[in-house]
Amino acid sequence: MKVLVTGATGFIGSFVAEFFLAKGFDVRCTIRGKSNLRWLEGKNYEIVKTNFENPEELKNAVIGVDYVVHVAGTIAAKNYNEYLKGNRDATSNLLRAVELFNPTIKKFTFVSSLTAAGPASSLENPVDETTICRPITNYGQSKLEAEKEVLNYREIFPITIVRLPAIYGPRDTALVDMFRLAKIGLTPLIGFKEKYVSLLYVDDAVEGIYLATLSDNSRNEIFFISSERFYTWNEMMDSMKIAIGKKTITIKIPHFIVFGAAYISELISNLNGKVSVFNVEKAKDFTQKYWICSSKKAFSTLGFRQKVQLPEGMKKTYLWYIENGWIS
Repeated sequence: MKVLVTGATGFIGSFVAEFFLAKGFDVRCTIRGKSNLRWLEGKNYEIVKTNFENPEELKNAVIGVDYVVHVAGTIAAKNYNEYLKGNRDATSNLLRAVELFNPTIKKFTFVSSLTAAGPASSLENPVDETTICRPITNYGQSKLEAEKEVLNYREIFPITIVRLPAIYGPRDTALVDMFRLAKIGLTPLIGFKEKYVSLLYVDDAVEGIYLATLSDNSRNEIFFISSERFYTWNEMMDSMKIAIGKKTITIKIPHFIVFGAAYISELISNLNGKVSVFNVEKAKDFTQKYWICSSKKAFSTLGFRQKVQLPEGMKKTYLWYIENGWIS
């Protein structure tokens, strides 16, 4: 069996490729012209250099594979049109390429995001597959638009959509700064009221993607692959402190300061012609009270279970940062 994994040079995609390889699959990975290949080096992958500008460019990527797992996407952009280009349009071109050059594919799995559905309304009502989608950011809306493109092909070949919450683990560039702050004795909390998040270790997320891809029961379905528990930000910080083995001072940051810093960061990036990773979109995300979703459907249909609990996952992540020189 052969699988195409897009986005394999990134955090989650690199683990997806490794997981399928360990399961005995032949793995083909797409790379772009300026991709950093550090997670692909030394591994027995077939590498296809391409872009997602049109279906014809993707012919060599999709031809002859049994499965496609589409992880690649745009997570930071200057405006909504750039998000659409990197998420909706790129996905549309990949789907069209499969239709043209490999229409008998066994499954097309699209890795989406909880942000496509939006935050939950309360702790008692986590988002699930029946919830009406109400994304609050351009990124979330663009992922939802990409989902719609995928669903348009469900009568042509089998598709599955997997929505992930916040994912953490080794190679995660987002969490390393939080650990660096904790290492020097500071743990920031956003706002003064408790916030809840669904949070999943990368190994569990990748196994969920694998199960959704191979299961006959996942055909033309949407699944949240998520933690069974909803964690508070305090629990996250406590797990970091335990992993590091030191006490910290907790600093609570008002929402208006978060938005102010985001506006400044975005302004400076725009003046420099760059894309800001910390922007107003991220400020909206950080200040939500309930980024939580239910994985009950994945459990009952796919047999998915969270295996790595938060303290263990944070410890593994921290040790990887130390061993690889990301934290001194």
